[in-house]
Amino acid sequence: MKISDQFIHKILKKKQISSHGFFDKTDMETWVRELYNVLFLPQQINSGDQLKTGFEELQKGLIDLIKSIKNDEVFAQNESNNFFLALPEIYDKLILDAQSILEFDPATGSLEEILLSYPGFFATYVYRISHQLWIQEIKILPRVISEYAHSRTGIDIHPGAIIGKHFFIDHGTGIVIGETTEIGNHVKIYQGVTLGALNVSKDKANKKRHPNIEDHVIIYSGATILGGGTTIGRDSIIGGNVWITQNVPSNSLVYNKSEIKIKDNGPLPESLTFVI
Repeated sequence: MKISDQFIHKILKKKQISSHGFFDKTDMETWVRELYNVLFLPQQINSGDQLKTGFEELQKGLIDLIKSIKNDEVFAQNESNNFFLALPEIYDKLILDAQSILEFDPATGSLEEILLSYPGFFATYVYRISHQLWIQEIKILPRVISEYAHSRTGIDIHPGAIIGKHFFIDHGTGIVIGETTEIGNHVKIYQGVTLGALNVSKDKANKKRHPNIEDHVIIYSGATILGGGTTIGRDSIIGGNVWITQNVPSNSLVYNKSEIKIKDNGPLPESLTFVI
């Protein structure tokens, strides 16, 4: 196999044009994990001085990540400072998220179990830190951070989404939450739920495309809720595998009707006589 010099030149030219604004994804993933460890896992960090040192290192790491996107030292320092000023509020929200899991999930027995093993909580953590960077208008970085959680947990939450307090993802695999989704407080979502757009045309990029979920809503597995004008009213329960593109009033129960038929001793229909 021979690669032409013309093709090599084309690749190099493209890389030179787009080289500004790229960073090492390994460094980003390490920073995300280390921040999680400092916030939630004891490990070797069990004193005030060690926590201060840990945060100082994390702040330096964030400065380097931002500088790799925009080579401006002052900008990087200011935005890193803004992120760490917002971190106490983010932490408080995450503790409420973890407490909601502990309160409502019968499968967990301790906060430690949630922090160590729950992918839904990790995905929520990544969402909350990436959302802060998103509202600070730091380009690329929050999207790449959110995709790290997506690849690790199977949960895809756009950093532009707005999610309230006491958010609870149960199981989580296959959840998709779009950019302009707005979710209230005390909302619980199961695996396979999609909060998406009715269409993906580029001219809708700056418009409300994803649904609104009000307080105290439960959305069971496989439900699909689409459209920027779609609102699920508070205290509603959305059953599994439903398809919703219109408003649902508060205190509603939405579900697909299932039927149970007792089979007789006659032969099964041909369509059912297969072997897996």
